[in-house]
Amino acid sequence: MEENNKPVVHLISRPENMLKTVYTAARTCYSADMPINIYNAAEDEEKMLKLIERVVGSGHYSVIEHIQVTFAISNVSRACTHQLVRHRHMSFSQKSQRYVKEKGQFDYLIPPTIEKDDALKAKFVDFMNEISNKYQEFVDAGIPAEDARAVLPNACATSIVASLNLRELIHIANLRLCTRAQYEIRMMVRAMCDELIKVEPWLKPYLVPKCERLGFCDEDKSCGRKSRLGE
Repeated sequence: MEENNKPVVHLISRPENMLKTVYTAARTCYSADMPINIYNAAEDEEKMLKLIERVVGSGHYSVIEHIQVTFAISNVSRACTHQLVRHRHMSFSQKSQRYVKEKGQFDYLIPPTIEKDDALKAKFVDFMNEISNKYQEFVDAGIPAEDARAVLPNACATSIVASLNLRELIHIANLRLCTRAQYEIRMMVRAMCDELIKVEPWLKPYLVPKCERLGFCDEDKSCGRKSRLGE
């Protein structure tokens, strides 16, 4: 995939003291002390990480739902965001094809399987140009953008702001970082995880493909990274 085909992802919002917040939530479940006292006394990072690992590893995911993060995402296709918006417990604000008219050649993403074949890439580009001309013809004829957009393809580039809690991000990472996931959303989710890990490195062991957390592959077809359960 060429550089201009890569998702552009920025972490634009996260709470302060994420580790202490998750630790406080986890510790409160097992302490008679007031949560604010637990929060104020929390200083030992190793101690906090051990408790979080034990609690989350036991399936008590409510403690990581208190963390909400927001990403600004651009240069991804509509096909990619159609997959993203199917995830639950997220909030989205996306560039509207009803209110934003495409002017000239619209931006689009070329799948890497087409990108690597010069002949097929040329046909793809020609077809995008043809669609752009037809879209413009409809708009010039007075067709509302919300109707003219019917000819725009899944390859059309878009921008989206996405917010979600940490539990959902870990779930998405576990699913979408798997090599069985479609290439573009895999790259986008990898960028989302990397952005958060830059400022919260303790999350690195959680933001991985599910096989890394399970210790085995539960897909029908395995990439071979981990053995399937029972093999």
